[in-house]
Amino acid sequence: MSEDALEEVSVLSSIYCGEGEFELLQESADGVTVQITSSVVNGEKVTVLFHLPPTYPLCLPDISVSSSTLSRTQCQDIRQKLLLHAGTLPPEAMIHQLIESLQSLAVSESSPGAESAITPDQDQEQWISVLSLDHIRSRNRYVSLLERWSKQLQLSGRLILGRNILVLLQGSRAGIKEFCCLLKTVKVDVDSSGRKCKERLMKVLIETPSALSTENSLQGFVVKECLSLSELCAAFEEVHLTEVYKKILPSLRD
Repeated sequence: MSEDALEEVSVLSSIYCGEGEFELLQESADGVTVQITSSVVNGEKVTVLFHLPPTYPLCLPDISVSSSTLSRTQCQDIRQKLLLHAGTLPPEAMIHQLIESLQSLAVSESSPGAESAITPDQDQEQWISVLSLDHIRSRNRYVSLLERWSKQLQLSGRLILGRNILVLLQGSRAGIKEFCCLLKTVKVDVDSSGRKCKERLMKVLIETPSALSTENSLQGFVVKECLSLSELCAAFEEVHLTEVYKKILPSLRD
């Protein structure tokens, strides 16, 4: 298994970190097998099994699809379309892109009239996520990239600097996952030797549907310094997320 493929598996485990979303099923000389379960239409689940052979991504992954709500024929059709889509992609990390395409494929396979009855699912509703970063050495470059990505993905949030470096995001779940993917795959900072590096140690501390009203929702992307836990708590209180702070507190550095 190539180093790039192993790194992709690590990235996927960070992005699909919800309960039951990601599972590494096998890692051997024959390759790696991972399972990702995604909510698509009306919160219904579709599970995709990817087997990444030793020569991946130079060759395509093997794919199987299952669902408790779609028929076997529909699942086979989605599998075929995923394989066709994979064939159009460059020979590089592609699993996240394939999972992102599941929504439209599942809608096309649903029963007649189902598309018009769709209500916003988990990937379209507003979510709140808190990410933990390891370090920021090249501050101007790092902050500039985070601001650009949040704008492109229509996310609002806070970059909180201090003993704990946190990124607080609000927006669509799909947008937040794409933000996490960019953090793990783009060279956003420099290491101790001054070489450009990726954010390999990013962790998702919490990911939950947003309870914020439009009036209290986050606006823009703001950088804030918090040098103590009391200041950090106040920063969360300021944006009406005290309960989120309480849930992530055990994961924070004293």
